[in-house]
Amino acid sequence: MAEMRTEALHRSAEGLDIQPPHVVLSALADAQIEAAAAVKKAIPNIAVAARLMADRLEGGGRLIYAAAGSSGLMALADALELPGTFGIARDRIAILIAGGDEALHNLAGGPEDDTSEAEQAVADAGVGSADCVIAISASGSTPYAVRALEVAKAKGASTIAIANNGNAPLFDKADVAVLIETPPEVIAGSTRMGAGTAQKIALNMMSTLAAIHLGHVHDGYMINLTADNKKLRDRASRIVTAITGRGKDEAEVLLERCGGQVKTAILLAAGAASAEAARRLLDGTGQKLRPALSAIEGSKGQATSDLIKNRT
Repeated sequence: MAEMRTEALHRSAEGLDIQPPHVVLSALADAQIEAAAAVKKAIPNIAVAARLMADRLEGGGRLIYAAAGSSGLMALADALELPGTFGIARDRIAILIAGGDEALHNLAGGPEDDTSEAEQAVADAGVGSADCVIAISASGSTPYAVRALEVAKAKGASTIAIANNGNAPLFDKADVAVLIETPPEVIAGSTRMGAGTAQKIALNMMSTLAAIHLGHVHDGYMINLTADNKKLRDRASRIVTAITGRGKDEAEVLLERCGGQVKTAILLAAGAASAEAARRLLDGTGQKLRPALSAIEGSKGQATSDLIKNRT
């Protein structure tokens, strides 16, 4: 079997241990930048994966991440931030990491070989045909990730695989294969570095595009955020202010009237009759703000037109 890129020696690695600190750090930084750049080649498949994620969420399914080791931490970082950033309900997201909760304290290597644990994790999560399972593995051959995806596919789930080596066994189990062909690591095989950086970028891109598809972003603003602390409440009011042109105090009043829901507050500012009317309008547009705003503007125009007709 040919040596995997993630296990090969980087061109800057020779004599690394006897180089001055600034040379070592420059090599590490350059390798990270090079790894990040590799994500661009995967954009077409990342786009397909994001659409699949959005479709499953829109259809009532869940996003289920499955991974081991450093890849598991990248999955954890992406998954845990989705509720706060985009308002995706926490029960619509599950994280299967080799070693379970213990891995958050002791990231041992053994569990990544445990295919039985992977099978049990998929079963315990109740994975079904409505769900989307995203498996991540730098090598693309981690037994836990491969088996989790295999079992999920057998249960009818949609499957996405992210790996950093071509011809990865993980891709054989996936509906969408995302290859991020990062260069060898400066510390050979230490995929917490370049490969992990690239995985995090790809995951962030996928979940953000999925959120855009779901209507959770408007002009670069996170309009479906969960404002559960002072910073986010302030951000919510600033978003309402930026989109509507209303003052900050008025934005805060509007948010209070609609339970902190940014989209609803914006529609109230735009002329919706009530918070309930704004929510109904959003239901009719698939939770997308732009067409809801257009509908309000259209109704205003029609009302003006009717008024002119009645006067003539």
